[in-house]
Amino acid sequence: MSAAPEPPEIRLADVTKRFGAVVAVDNVSLTVDTGEFLTLLGPSGCGKTTTLRMIGGFDLPTRGRIELRGRDVTNQPPDRRPVNMVFQSYALFPHLDVAGNIAFGLKRRGVDGGEIKRRTGAILEKVHLSGYERRRTHELSGGQQQRIALARALVNEPNVLLLDEPLGALDLKLRKRLQLELKRIQQDVGITFVYVTHDQEEALTMSDRIAVMHGGRIEQVGLPEELYDRPASSFVADFIGTTNLLAGTVENVGADAAFIRLDSGDRCMVAADGRRQGQPIQLSVRPEAISIGASNGANGANGADHIQGQVEQVAYLGAAVQYHVRTSGGLGLSVLAGKTASRFASGDSVVLAWAPSDALVLGDRSGTVEEE
Repeated sequence: MSAAPEPPEIRLADVTKRFGAVVAVDNVSLTVDTGEFLTLLGPSGCGKTTTLRMIGGFDLPTRGRIELRGRDVTNQPPDRRPVNMVFQSYALFPHLDVAGNIAFGLKRRGVDGGEIKRRTGAILEKVHLSGYERRRTHELSGGQQQRIALARALVNEPNVLLLDEPLGALDLKLRKRLQLELKRIQQDVGITFVYVTHDQEEALTMSDRIAVMHGGRIEQVGLPEELYDRPASSFVADFIGTTNLLAGTVENVGADAAFIRLDSGDRCMVAADGRRQGQPIQLSVRPEAISIGASNGANGANGADHIQGQVEQVAYLGAAVQYHVRTSGGLGLSVLAGKTASRFASGDSVVLAWAPSDALVLGDRSGTVEEE
């Protein structure tokens, strides 16, 4: 007889949180596996931090159930849950040195002094800050303070570490370096991380899986590449990276491609899979999937395989060049080209094209994109 499967590290079942008339989290169900790095990603006000706080016990759900390794903790306080939390502010104690900050929780639990010293030294080594035991917190850089806050949480050996935008206060270069550091530490200690951020690149860099939240609900959960390459809605397509959202109607369907008349009047093609004439359709086309070339007399009119336009803006990004192109139908498209490709200037007439397979058909025709 085979053993019963182990329960997931975290399970949320139909969890809702109301603050008066405001529904902050709306019927969310989610599982997180042991040892997984899962990110809750979304704009401000989408419910991601409230969801994190409910996992930690800092907020209690209005309805639904929260389990940790199969144990119902829905109404239990934080100190009854095997989780720790790291906040954006770090909340280090200024009157204690680094060792004192890290050992604070262990001392409160009555852990033996020798064991405290051993565990403090071991966790400082993991966060690459050995030898900093006697430093005061004001002597540390922002990145070092972040790692001490992380060490203070990890030294208690929780099953789950909850992180609420812990890199948000750092400058861009340091934030990118610490993204890799956090992922290394998580793999090193082997515990479950649930991470909250509004930064799409941060989520793509660090996560095993990402749950995209919008309006208190989870729009899609998946691997980073799944969310980027196969978003389930216009919101996910636009929030994960950058995309061009196009709306139109299927004009006719061929053997390999369907021909689309966009609302702007421009025409393009998508893969024929399951398309029917007259079908309203919404497309996502990534800027890097669009090729850009000089317009000439041979392709002076729009065809189904190319669109005429004029360059309105050019931005040099270092590794690439970004163009904003206005099509002859008035549609604005973002195009990303390699810096070694042909270069165009504002005002140049160009022709744009993409493979039908690169035009992803989305499940919703009228999704809206929320501004930060």
